[in-house]
Amino acid sequence: MVGTLDGKVALVSGSGRGIGREIALKLAGEGARLVVNDLDAAVADDTAAAVRELGSGAVACAGNVTEPDFGERFVRAALDEFGRIDIIVNNAGYTWDSVVQKLTDEQWYAMIDVHMTAPVRILRAAAPYIRQAAAEEAAEGREVFRKVVNISSLAGVGGNAGQVAYGAAKAGVNGITRVMAKEWGRFKVNVNSVAFGLIRTRLTEAPAGTGSIEVEGRAIAVGVNPDVMRTLEASIPLGRGGTPQEAAGAVYLMCVPESDYISGQTIVCSGGFMF
Repeated sequence: MVGTLDGKVALVSGSGRGIGREIALKLAGEGARLVVNDLDAAVADDTAAAVRELGSGAVACAGNVTEPDFGERFVRAALDEFGRIDIIVNNAGYTWDSVVQKLTDEQWYAMIDVHMTAPVRILRAAAPYIRQAAAEEAAEGREVFRKVVNISSLAGVGGNAGQVAYGAAKAGVNGITRVMAKEWGRFKVNVNSVAFGLIRTRLTEAPAGTGSIEVEGRAIAVGVNPDVMRTLEASIPLGRGGTPQEAAGAVYLMCVPESDYISGQTIVCSGGFMF
């Protein structure tokens, strides 16, 4: 059976766990070859192995997306292994919440760096290949579309109390999306963002105060109070939080040929909930 993404090569940052992993597996299940990434090399390797089990090609590019040279390494991994780039999903990120009066400069810049600076560096690194490939295809009279999907959040669409840095960064993602859609439209690149609402992952499933993740040696608290979670889910028209697989499905929709005339948009995946 031919997949809708056969022959395509996709780069997915932050694809070792959670939503990113499900995005990688969804794209691989439709025939795409993957460059996967995680801070933890073992976790990235595990996702790459899972992609291969689906019968697709994969290479792991471990490392922190905020490192200045990461974008170049990520793009080079795709070109060295597969010789092409068709899809870029800027997914890596996390929340480090605070109300403004308690916000530190460290928190602010961490959110800006991972959600805005890192994606821009990846796209900048991919630009020479994108331009050259588009020029060659145009000379041959072929129209070949490529896809960029930037991961945003409802916090960047309607705001969310306690997330001034995260919300600003995710709003910036939507701005980057609109600009890049205009810059890269002439290269036949569709650039869209997907803004997630409540998706049940390890970042939301742990009760508040009981879970944490480690980023650059920092322990970042994660989790949602169970009572708050119940209230949140009750406010969602579809009656529950989304699954990582459903989140991946929204990203997949922006990668298929049927979305070739959609660009510069922020697609909300929230079960009908809006702030």
